[in-house]
Amino acid sequence: MISIFNFRKIYFKKQFQKKLVEADENRVVSDKEIKTVGILTTELFFNTIELKEAVEQSLNLRNAKIYCYRPYKKSDTPSFKHFSEKDFSWKGKIIESSFNSFTAEPFDLLIGYFDKSNLFLESAVLQSKATFKVGIAQVNQMLYDIEIKSNPYKVEEFLTELKKYLILIEKIKN
Repeated sequence: MISIFNFRKIYFKKQFQKKLVEADENRVVSDKEIKTVGILTTELFFNTIELKEAVEQSLNLRNAKIYCYRPYKKSDTPSFKHFSEKDFSWKGKIIESSFNSFTAEPFDLLIGYFDKSNLFLESAVLQSKATFKVGIAQVNQMLYDIEIKSNPYKVEEFLTELKKYLILIEKIKN
C-alpha cells in the first residue's frame, strides 16, 4: 500500500517531469549582461563553502542571493536562507512566501550548485524566473543553459570555468 507521503512524492515528480519538458521546449536564452545572481545549493555546500562570497568575487558582482535546501526537521528554526520539502505543495508549487519571492526574482544568472539529483532543488531551479541558468554537469541537463563538469568541493575551479564561458558568450566583461 502506498502511503500519503509516497503518493505526494510520486505525483510531485510526475508534475515536475511534465513541467521540465514544457520548459525545455519553450526555452529562450537571454543575451543580457549579468548583474544579478541567485544561487541554489544544499545544506552541505552552504555550511562548508563560502559560495556566495566566492561567486561575488569571481564574477566581480555584489549582492548575490543564496538559498539552501535542507531536509525538514521539526527542530529546525525557520530561516530566510533555507527551504525544505515542506515549502512545496503536493503539486510541487512553492508555498513559502520568502522562497517563492526568491524564485520569482528574474536573476540574470542562477547557479544550481549541487551535484546529486534532488527533486526539490531541481524543482526550484525549474520554477526560477532567472533568464540564464548554470549548474554542475550530470544532475539534470534539461534544467540548465550551461553545465560545468567540476568537483563541487573545488569552487574556484567551477567559477573559473563559469567565468570563461560567460566571457566567451559576452555575458560578462573580462
